[in-house]
Amino acid sequence: MYTDEMLTCVDCGRTFTFTANEQQFYASKGFTNKPSRCADCRAARKASGGRGGSGGGGGARRELFKATCSQCGGVAEVPFQPRGDKPVYCRDCFASRPSYR
Repeated sequence: MYTDEMLTCVDCGRTFTFTANEQQFYASKGFTNKPSRCADCRAARKASGGRGGSGGGGGARRELFKATCSQCGGVAEVPFQPRGDKPVYCRDCFASRPSYR
């Protein structure tokens, strides 16, 4: 049913074999896309944290929003858009709050 297929790695440009067994495995998992990276590049990507490098964020820095700290009144930079209905804390005030974990 499946036959080996030659694919080109999007990272290094080398050709690699997408074997019949691998195709059968992909189909059994419901995967519809063929692999786009060779085994070496997949392993390197996995070792670097996945999505492009720094911790899975695709390499892009997270957008930070400025707000006024509810405790000290200083500037707080937070990774979400404050809505105004909940307190927002700067890094220092947040760190000094008791943990509820």
